[in-house]
Formats: sequence, C-alpha cells, structure tokens
Amino acid sequence: MSAARSLTPRLLGAALLAALSAPAWAQSHAHAHTDAATSDAVDPVDHATMDHSTMDHSGMDHAAMGHAPAAPPAMDHSTMDHSTIDHSAMGHGAASSTPREPIPVVTAADRAAAFPPIDHGAMEHAPDVHSMVLLNRLEHWDGQHGTGQAWEASGWVGGNINRLWLRSEGERSGGRTESSDLEVLYGRSVSPWWDVLVGVKQDFRPADSRTWAAFGIQGLAPYKFETSATAYVGEGGQLAATLEVEYELLLTNRLILQPLVEATLAAKDEPARGMGAGLNKVEAGLRLRYEFSRRFAPYVGISHERLFGDTADYHQAAGEHTRDTRWVAGVRVWF
Repeated sequence: MSAARSLTPRLLGAALLAALSAPAWAQSHAHAHTDAATSDAVDPVDHATMDHSTMDHSGMDHAAMGHAPAAPPAMDHSTMDHSTIDHSAMGHGAASSTPREPIPVVTAADRAAAFPPIDHGAMEHAPDVHSMVLLNRLEHWDGQHGTGQAWEASGWVGGNINRLWLRSEGERSGGRTESSDLEVLYGRSVSPWWDVLVGVKQDFRPADSRTWAAFGIQGLAPYKFETSATAYVGEGGQLAATLEVEYELLLTNRLILQPLVEATLAAKDEPARGMGAGLNKVEAGLRLRYEFSRRFAPYVGISHERLFGDTADYHQAAGEHTRDTRWVAGVRVWF
C-alpha cells in the first residue's frame, strides 16, 4: 500500500507534463508547414539584396528555375599561359611540336643538287659595245610640183655612256639629188634621257658642199617628245641651227601616229646659196604606220614644206616654189 502511494504522485506528474507539452509541439509543427508552403507565394525572395558571390550555383538547375543560365565570364587571354594548354585535348587538332615523321638529315648529295657549281666561263655576259641603225623615213613623195624620194637615218655604236653617232638626210627630185648631208658626232649621256653631241657635218650637193662644226643635244623631253637641237658653224662664219620634234601616239599596240615638225635657221644672208637670215624653212608632217614587228613598219602620211623670209625670195627669183604639200608612203626599219 505504501509503494502504490509513492508511485501515484510520479505517474500523475508525468501525465501532466505530457498534457502540457502536446499543444505546444502541435502548434510548432503546424507553423513550420505553413511557412514552407507559402514562402514563395506570400513572401518572394528579394534578388536585389541577395549576395550571389556567396551562393553555390554549381548545383542549381537553371532549366527548372525557368530562365537561361547566365553567360560565363569573359576570359582574359593576355594573362593565360598558353604554353601549358593541351590543344589536342581541346579538339583544335593542332599539330604536335614533334613531327610525325622525322626530317631526314641533309646529305652532301642534297647540297650539291641544290647548289650546283657555277661555270663562269659558260655564262653569257652582255657585250660592252652595242649598235643600232634606224631608217626613220625611207619614203616616196608625190607633191603639187613633182615627185621624188626622201630619207632620214641615224645610227650609233658604243656603250651606255659614250657613243659614236651617224646621221644623214636628203632628198631627190626629177632623178637628181637636191640635197644630202652626213653627220659624224660623238655623243655622251648626261642624264637618263639626254645626250650631248659634238662633231662635224658635211653637206653634199651638186656643185655645192660645205663642212660644218656641229654642237647639240638630243633626247626625250617631258611628255615623251623626241627632241633634237643642233647648232652649226660653217665656212665664212655662217651660223645655222636645226630643231626637230617628234611624237608617237599609240592608237593601238601596232598602229602608231607620228607627228613631226622640223625648222632650220641661219644667221647671215647668202644669196649664192639661196639662204637668208632668220627662219629659212619649216616642215610639218603626219605619218601613220603599222608595225608588223617593232623592226619593220610601213606608213602613209602627208607633209607640208614652206620657205620663209629672204630664203623664199631667193628661191622664187630662181623660179622655184616656196611651198609644197606632199603625200608620202614609205617604210620605217631598224636593226
């Protein structure tokens, strides 16, 4: 009886403690479920205040969250050590630094095949002396006062700096030579485009000839005008000069139009020779040639000659004409 009395107060205390703790536990459990169910709908997360740097994104399912994953941060290649990158593992297919097949060792036979011995005696060098002959005009003319033939030729022999020049021109009419001359000149190149000339000129005429000392220049003026200017000192103190300008207009690679102007002057009157002071004669021509090759080109054209001043008066007094227009046909040849 005494044991039952001592047990009864302990049972009553345990039962009272259980009755008091049950409501509190149930209330706490209900609040936990309610918070979990309404956390997203009632109290959404404020992303602006979230510290993303402390979050572990590696385990997050971005597809399930309803938005695309953020782009990876830009890589700073300047700070990367590319020497340690394995390109073959990255799928770039870069060649390995070690060749698949080793390069064979260069032998003496390989060197001999690549660099054969040079036989300097068998090599052909450009000659030091060159030459050229040009028949610029070799033509037949038909004018208002008759027909005839005319020529103009030049040639040289020598090197690139020093040359011996030969020049000649003349005219025939009525079966006889009206005029002809030959010049022998030493020429020296003073620039890539110009030569200085000095020498002698000999006139050949029926019963009339004269020797002149000649000084002049010839070359290519700006805009590709072929120019020749020569001064002459003759017997008796006579001074004369000749100026000639040509131009070549390429209509095609083979069809070429060549205008030409030539003028002669004298310092003193010489009635016996039909030469007056000042401007004596001007010839202007236009010739169209076709180059079958650069060395051979036939041509046709027109030429006009006119005498001036006292020279015209002397020829007119001798019964000669002071001007003439001619049709010409000829060939241009060089070799």
